[in-house]
Amino acid sequence: MHAKLIAVGERMPGWVAEGFAEYAKRLSRELPLELVEIKPGARGKGRDDARAIADEGASLLSAVPRGAHVVALDGRGTVWSSEQLATQLSAWRMAGCDLAFLIGGPDGHARDVLQHADQRWSLGPLTLPHMLVRLLVAEQLYRAVSIVNGHPYHRA
Repeated sequence: MHAKLIAVGERMPGWVAEGFAEYAKRLSRELPLELVEIKPGARGKGRDDARAIADEGASLLSAVPRGAHVVALDGRGTVWSSEQLATQLSAWRMAGCDLAFLIGGPDGHARDVLQHADQRWSLGPLTLPHMLVRLLVAEQLYRAVSIVNGHPYHRA
């Protein structure tokens, strides 16, 4: 099983890129994690934000591997504890599908993305910078793998 984190936005700050790379390295054997960056839609004066959201959505969906289980990061999604995420991870492994985690742009996901998603995952009620979400998802996936494998990283 492989995972892709498909995210709108480019050029992570150095500390986020380093943190993401560290967790991706830790996951490399159990759950290889690849980052795919999607160029944000054009926004600003005289621009159509709805068009930008739709363009981002189309780009996100076109980057999803065929047959992958799609999890959209969405503030209105289901909140999972680390243990519940580990249970989800076990279920995903049993299903035998690759995973695609989708992070939208500054205005969230296009309706098509949410309709295509197999699940919606919320990291909680806080509003988080999308670049930071990348790091949090990578860390939580590593934590879930650690829980499933009985590794002492997770001490709850």
